[in-house]
Amino acid sequence: MQSVKILLDTVEKVRGFVNTVGPMDGDVDIVSDRYVVDAKSIMGIFSLDLSKPLNLNILDDATAERLIPLIQAYIV
Repeated sequence: MQSVKILLDTVEKVRGFVNTVGPMDGDVDIVSDRYVVDAKSIMGIFSLDLSKPLNLNILDDATAERLIPLIQAYIV
């Protein structure tokens, strides 16, 4: 598992992020305080506090290798 901090503070960022993560194989979760949502779920992401950085947990290392370069714009 790999974890990175991301910031999704606009609707456009959330939409772009979900469009990037959605087609990926493997499980990807976003953690905010004690809440965990599927990173492929736009409704789940909008249920979180998006004013602060979120933890992105990529559970599969092969998925992480492919995904991290694609989401550099969201990593803080």
